Amino acid sequence: MPHPPLAVPAIGGNEIEKIGKTIAAFEKVAEEIAQLAPETIIVSSPHSIMYSDYIHISPGNFATGDFRLFGVKSVGMAKEYDDELVEHIVREAKECNLRAGTLGERDKSLDHGTMVPLYFIEQKYADYKSVRMSISGLSLYDHYEFGKCVRKAIEETNRRVVYIASGDLSHKLSADGPYGFSPDGPIFDQDVTLAIAKGDFLKFLTFSESFLESAAECGLRSFVIMAGLFDKEKVTPKLLSYEGPFGVGYGIASFEPAGADSTRDFDKQAREAETKEISKTREREDIYIRLARMSLENYVLTGKRLILPEGLPDELVRKQAGVFVSLHEHGRLRGCIGTIMPQSKSVAEEIIKNAVSAGINDPRFDKVEATELKDIIYSVDVLELPERIASKAELDPKKYGVIVRSGYRSGLLLPNLDNVDTVEDQVNIVLRKAGIGSGENYSMERFQVTRHE
Repeated sequence: MPHPPLAVPAIGGNEIEKIGKTIAAFEKVAEEIAQLAPETIIVSSPHSIMYSDYIHISPGNFATGDFRLFGVKSVGMAKEYDDELVEHIVREAKECNLRAGTLGERDKSLDHGTMVPLYFIEQKYADYKSVRMSISGLSLYDHYEFGKCVRKAIEETNRRVVYIASGDLSHKLSADGPYGFSPDGPIFDQDVTLAIAKGDFLKFLTFSESFLESAAECGLRSFVIMAGLFDKEKVTPKLLSYEGPFGVGYGIASFEPAGADSTRDFDKQAREAETKEISKTREREDIYIRLARMSLENYVLTGKRLILPEGLPDELVRKQAGVFVSLHEHGRLRGCIGTIMPQSKSVAEEIIKNAVSAGINDPRFDKVEATELKDIIYSVDVLELPERIASKAELDPKKYGVIVRSGYRSGLLLPNLDNVDTVEDQVNIVLRKAGIGSGENYSMERFQVTRHE
């Protein structure tokens, strides 16, 4: 279910007429849930407490919320939480070594991703407890696994449960929408709605993170948790509505369990396909990539730096250059560290040092663990010397990287990055990295790279 606040009459007013299909589907869902009479309704919301590395489950006995952020204080709700079911979910997640639980609640208030679906349900049925949980920056696989944990907890407590996967689709369907247009927006919505109509949850696990970012999707991880609940289970899917009149995709669908099916182990299938792709990548890696991989693997497994191998080509042992090493895991950045100017005697030594740093010293990520090594994909950028430029007109985000400097502050952005398509995008990102305001004075340099991937 999506969560457009304007679907609430007191907020949307006459605009509601533009999402008539969505409103009708909301009402149909509410009627079906009233007939099911669940003891508990679980909602996963992208607008609950969200962390990069932890799935948050709301603690306590109850919570309240209203729509004051959207100009309406008079419409709200109070929900009693099913704290026993929450306790079981947390326990199951811990047994699966998943980072999930009730810690770190920054705001107890119900969010609109939770309240909009429940607003319509409560027009027909209100005799239930609730569980509110977030999504996170963890991998799609982790969210699928979490869904399996939720299923086990439901079975342990013998609850009659309806699960609401709250989430809009793409936010970039049209140029006149609030978030602009991306060609990947309509593609994402088409792929997801087709998968929903077929009950094809494997599709949810095959999107690359760069594609998801470009499409500006909202609810996929919420949907993936739901898919995990139905692991090895047939479903009866019904796509009830889809529309996107405001540049944001709204889709409503229902799924009912229809018996066991061991072939619907979608996380296993997705992992096997990914493993095959990684194997192919390993087979075609050049000496730059192989050296980076050997360096990190050696350090993680032995705690020692890799000794410079013999027989390396002259371009690696006789040349000096700045080098950036980037790591990706399951399609997402896992670390990136580099040097603008050479700090070692050779490119080879620069690669060895920076590969370890990318896996161990990038402050944005935990240290790479041995169990992750098989899933990591590497890229190596060898930098040419930077040159000073006078204006943005001399930049091209596909060809040149950029360095900005203001006093002691500086930032660097590599060229040809996913979703960095314009000079303005490139400069704005690198200024933010450097902590330099757009109104401040700063100098710019550009550089080219030879990328190995």
